[in-house]
Amino acid sequence: MERLVQIGFEASVAVITASAPGKINLYFAVGPKLDNGYHEVCSVYLALKLKEVVSVGFSDKTEISVQGSLSRQQLLGVPTDESNLVVAAGKLITDRALRFEITKNVPVAGGMGGGSADAAASLLATQALTGNYNQVDAVKLGADVPFALMGSVALGAGVGEKLTALEMETELHIVLIVSEGGLSTPMVYQRLDELREDEDLVPEFTPPTPVDLIDALAQGDVFTIARLAHNDLQRAALSLRPELQETITRALSAGALTALVSGSGPTIFAIAESEDSAKKIAAEFGDRALVTSGPAVGARLEN
Repeated sequence: MERLVQIGFEASVAVITASAPGKINLYFAVGPKLDNGYHEVCSVYLALKLKEVVSVGFSDKTEISVQGSLSRQQLLGVPTDESNLVVAAGKLITDRALRFEITKNVPVAGGMGGGSADAAASLLATQALTGNYNQVDAVKLGADVPFALMGSVALGAGVGEKLTALEMETELHIVLIVSEGGLSTPMVYQRLDELREDEDLVPEFTPPTPVDLIDALAQGDVFTIARLAHNDLQRAALSLRPELQETITRALSAGALTALVSGSGPTIFAIAESEDSAKKIAAEFGDRALVTSGPAVGARLEN
């Protein structure tokens, strides 16, 4: 396990640990760009059994350490200064300086909400550490943070933060295929806007709710779920990173029911018919691939 530690980080006497899940978007529809620069979306979130773990304790100054199962290059992409969302989450709860130890398992800058999961875990751990359970507006930390707190399966509206829990009568087996080097989410949205403008496409102001997909989730119909999975951001991500199409094609050839860009990318997720099929697909990509499943629980205390 790689470990990157900011100089001066020492074990805390009183430390609270919490975890929160990564996610994929089984469905992601994007409305037109709004005057405030954001886009209204409609999303179906699936929490994965691939979790981030954050330990929080009091300190004389803000300190962050990072370790995890990811590659050294991925871990080096995690900020260890106050730009990390764990710090912002802590500041919503207390003015005291905190130290954070982050264990990363969700690919960094991969469109899977790893940073949001860190923020959610930090929020929960800091509340337990301080005893301050006053309600906070988690969406201030990011649009995906409320879902990281909630977990399971949900329909997201607004910028993704207006959540409605969904029923799901099956476990989905997922293969995540990681690409080194991230994709800027604002850049992917900008590219989508450019593509739509070039094609004179005007999307619906309020993106449509995927009723058929929601029914398939409730029925546990894996094949229909895979057929109806969709991501409006995919063509923008592929425009910026054309080589991702080869990954999608290879996953389908290896037996995936579907393969899509996860969120703004560049991680690709493949839906497999079974756990055995997922392992076969993952073998095609070696150590670039992770096998997981969902749904998973949301943020929770680990001690």
